[in-house]
Amino acid sequence: MNILVMGGTQFNGLALVHELVRAGHTVTVLNRGKTQAHLPAGVHRLVCDRTKPSELKSTLANRDWDCAYDISAYRPEDVKLMIEILEGHVGHYIFASSTVIYAQTDSLPIREDHPVERGSRQNAYGLNKLLCEDLLLEAYRQRQFPASIAAFSMVFGPHNIIPEREQRMFMRLLAGRKVMIPDAGQTVGQVGYVRDEARALRAMIQKPSTFGRRYNLTGADCFTDSGYVDTFAEVMGINPESIHKVSIPARFMDKIYAGQISLADQAMQVNADVRSQGDPREQALFQINRIIQRIAPNIHHWNRNVYFSIDRLKEDTGWLPEYTFRGAVEETWEWMQSSGRTKNLKFDFDFEDRLVTEIESL
Repeated sequence: MNILVMGGTQFNGLALVHELVRAGHTVTVLNRGKTQAHLPAGVHRLVCDRTKPSELKSTLANRDWDCAYDISAYRPEDVKLMIEILEGHVGHYIFASSTVIYAQTDSLPIREDHPVERGSRQNAYGLNKLLCEDLLLEAYRQRQFPASIAAFSMVFGPHNIIPEREQRMFMRLLAGRKVMIPDAGQTVGQVGYVRDEARALRAMIQKPSTFGRRYNLTGADCFTDSGYVDTFAEVMGINPESIHKVSIPARFMDKIYAGQISLADQAMQVNADVRSQGDPREQALFQINRIIQRIAPNIHHWNRNVYFSIDRLKEDTGWLPEYTFRGAVEETWEWMQSSGRTKNLKFDFDFEDRLVTEIESL
């Protein structure tokens, strides 16, 4: 098939491009051309700034696609323009959304028909993803625009462009540092492996049963915070019992969550993921994710179990995850070593040191 990938040179998009080429598809990527990436032989590259409507229309004019994957749309105007350009010229449009859209709940797993969060708990990123979904579902209902939605959740693996997640944990353990665990470490979470998720996206291609529907896309395994750390240690050849785990008391976590304890450091001030650097609570939520991976802490409290059903995706496409959580950690650790990141990657652990000192002095 002739396939367009919007993005395609970083993490999710790059893994998808490799998967599509491996399966024999003809692939074209469209992006600004600023990211150097090892693209498979034969991949075509269109250079264009998608935020400039006239430029995007000119670049995609008179082109037809069997499928278009939109990995780089973050605003409703991005999606609105793609519908305008591609309507009548695409067999299937698959949009990358996010599970940060879902409202807080104690009823698990979270399925695709679960209520979404559009209120004060939601941030700009999540709200924009919802507005993008609204446009696509309306286009499908009114004009049968062949759109499907894949809601990614805490993607994990080689080439992750957010090193503060699993890469930070690898380096923390490699350095023999103390590891902070929120409260008793029994909160349950879930991640999806980037290669499995690329396979899932490929499995969705031109399946009419997926049109007009949202699909949770993540891994099959769940783990506790302590289990997350122990799995990393075991894969790295470290005895989990030798790790100095520091429990952050619940009352302390509540204060961090509420933005009542300032943990800002130099890395915080320049990190692109902090969308509201002047908001103490936004800064606090970012820091919680640096301690341990946590899905949408702005919506789900720091100690709330959060995991998602992927049954709909399995039933409609036949896809099944190949990687266990441990398998994902093993392959990512191999990449960390072979890429030289274990020697070259640097993190600022200042806020962790200050937090550990304060906790141990209680």
